Amino acid sequence: MSLAAHEFQFVSSLVRREASIVLEPGKEYLVEARLLPLARKAGLASVTEFLLRAQSPSGRQDRDAIVDALTTNETSWFRDREPFTAMTELVIPNVVKSRGPSRHLRVWSAASSSGQEPYTLAILLKENLPPGWTYEILGTDISTEMLARAERGRYSQLEVNRGLPAPLLVKHFTRAGAEWEVAAPIKKAVSFKRLNLAAPFPPMPAFDVVFLRNVLIYFDVETKRGVLKRIRNLLKPDGWLFLGAAETTMGIDDGFERVVTGRTSAYRPRTGTSAPVGVTGKG
Repeated sequence: MSLAAHEFQFVSSLVRREASIVLEPGKEYLVEARLLPLARKAGLASVTEFLLRAQSPSGRQDRDAIVDALTTNETSWFRDREPFTAMTELVIPNVVKSRGPSRHLRVWSAASSSGQEPYTLAILLKENLPPGWTYEILGTDISTEMLARAERGRYSQLEVNRGLPAPLLVKHFTRAGAEWEVAAPIKKAVSFKRLNLAAPFPPMPAFDVVFLRNVLIYFDVETKRGVLKRIRNLLKPDGWLFLGAAETTMGIDDGFERVVTGRTSAYRPRTGTSAPVGVTGKG
C-alpha cells in the first residue's frame, strides 16, 4: 500500500522543518520503506496507523523517529579514498608545519552517521602525525540512533569489510564476540554530539579540518549557503573543508576557494573571510 498524498506531505513537511531535508514528490516509496519498520516496531498494522499516531499531540517521539529514519546514513571506512589520501599527502604535512608550536589538531566530522568517518580520521591521524602530536575529533549527526551506535564503537564483520584494510583492523580494533570494537586509544580521541546542521550551531572551538561530505546535496540553496557560512566561521583561517564528490561551494559561498589535490578537491577560506571570533581552543 503506497502512501496517500496527505501522508507524504506530512512527512516531507516534518523533515524539511526539523532537518531541512528536501523530499521531492516521487520519493513516496522511500518514505514508506523507511517508516514500515517503525510501524512494525510499534506494533501497528500499517505506516498509515503510525503516521496517525505521529500527528497526535503525544506523538513527539514518533516524529523524532521519522526524522531519524529519513536521514540518509550511508557510510563506510575511508569512503571514496581520495579525501583521505589528500589528508595524508597534503593536509597533514601542511598542518604539521603551521601548527608546530601547539602540535595539536582539531577535526570535525559533520553528519558522522554511525561513526566510520570520524574513527577513520582518528586512525589516519594516529598513523600519520609525528610523535608528540595530539588530536581530537568531533563527530556530529542529527540522528540520536546513529550517535548511540557511533559512541558504542562496535561493528559487524560486514561493516568492517566495507573499506577498512585488514592491517588497520587488526591494529586498531579488538574482537567483541561477533563484532569488532574500536580500540581505546582511537575511541578516546573521538567525541560525539547531536547537531542539526541547518540550525544555528552551539558554541564550538575553531577547527583545522572539517569533513562535510555528501550532506549538502539534500539541502536547498539557501540552507546550503547558511551551513557553509557557519562552517566557514568555525574554520581556522588556514583550515580545510572537504565536501562530497558531487558537492561544491562554487556559486553558493564565495568565501571559499577551491584547491585541487590529486583526484579530489578541498576548500579553504579566502583571506579575511574566516572569522571565528570568540572561539577558543588549542592549536
